[in-house]
Amino acid sequence: MEPKNSIKVFENKQVRSVWDSEQEKWYISVVDVIEVLTVSANPHRYWSDLKIKLEKEGSQLYEEIVQLKMQSADGKFYKSDVADVEQLFRLIQSLRQY
Repeated sequence: MEPKNSIKVFENKQVRSVWDSEQEKWYISVVDVIEVLTVSANPHRYWSDLKIKLEKEGSQLYEEIVQLKMQSADGKFYKSDVADVEQLFRLIQSLRQY
């Protein structure tokens, strides 16, 4: 896979994404989406708590989440939880219930 990184801006917040040419799909940073869609002051903590809740409920959503290296604000690349569009829709439904 040769990733093609991209940054989208939504409501003045950056949403990092990576194109996987082998799978032919976009992978989008889960924490970035949570930051855009919630009023949480700490989207990393929000995601951490949500993962625990999903696991307790027996949701397989978190098991399908993959990690890819994405560039952070400091310019370095770190492994980040990412989801494809279908997984994000399911995640958004979980956010509404959380």
